[in-house]
Amino acid sequence: MSITAQNHGFCVDINSLSDGDIKTTHVNLNDQTLEGMRHRELPIFSIQFHPEASPGPHDARYLFEDFIEMMELSLR
Repeated sequence: MSITAQNHGFCVDINSLSDGDIKTTHVNLNDQTLEGMRHRELPIFSIQFHPEASPGPHDARYLFEDFIEMMELSLR
């Protein structure tokens, strides 16, 4: 569980995703909107919140580490 900041007026419809290639990774507990997803095979993921927002810049460090690892793997 993460505390995040959102200020968006739109989101991906969680029901529009099939159970195939896309895996839900983050769901907002307040309104049940999709906040993160990852492709099951390709090195693709996204989030729809501010990972650097309060309570601190390190709460979502793992997302940046995942992204860096994906870039490093693509260079091999």
